[in-house]
Amino acid sequence: MCGRCNIDSLPLARWILEELGVQWSAPANPNAAPTETLTVLREAAGGALEAAPMRWWLTPHWAPEPATRYSLFNARSETLATSPAFRDAFRHRRCVLPVSGFYEWSASPGSAGGRPAKVPWYIHAEGAAGLLLAGIWSHWADPSGANAFDSFAVVTTAAHPSLGFLHHRQPVMLAPAEVPRWLAADASRTMLAPLLEPSLPVALVVDPVSTRVNNARYKESDCATPIGSAVKLSATGDRTC
Repeated sequence: MCGRCNIDSLPLARWILEELGVQWSAPANPNAAPTETLTVLREAAGGALEAAPMRWWLTPHWAPEPATRYSLFNARSETLATSPAFRDAFRHRRCVLPVSGFYEWSASPGSAGGRPAKVPWYIHAEGAAGLLLAGIWSHWADPSGANAFDSFAVVTTAAHPSLGFLHHRQPVMLAPAEVPRWLAADASRTMLAPLLEPSLPVALVVDPVSTRVNNARYKESDCATPIGSAVKLSATGDRTC
């Protein structure tokens, strides 16, 4: 799954401009969490990329009201085409969330037979300032039109075996060259399917970090500071249609 990420805005903005040729900006957020507003990339009229602020918790366009009763900050790739909450967005409104990295938690035995402890890790690209996470988005408005906003969910898939020591799920990560395919308005399910397979399109570094990041209200700059030895994971190669 993906429920927390780091936005180191200036290096990330420079990297996005270099890799994708689009202006992007967002407030720094070392420990971004669901329900907060983050800046995604989507396809605008004419096929150009544009940056857009959106709430990280998908509200389907047909929902009677905004709610967090159901966990819709992630969207399972296996149900994108069939779930009423996801299928319209998957067909027509895909997006990309640029992040400096994301956090995941592994479980370790608790002390004295207690509950397992949550051990946080920070996952980021090796030799690059950012990662690109696949997403879907929706526009919601109340009947009067007085309250309207865009929201998104990060798409997840089964974890690649090399990431399985952390969690059984992972966000769908895209190489910069794969972004046009993911966002293309005319992309078919057949074209998109390879992107949803468990894979690592870029080499990753996995750093242990402080348990302070467990608290979503903790927003200090040391959230992603390593406190131990890193695990390095190789990219799994190009994906083809």
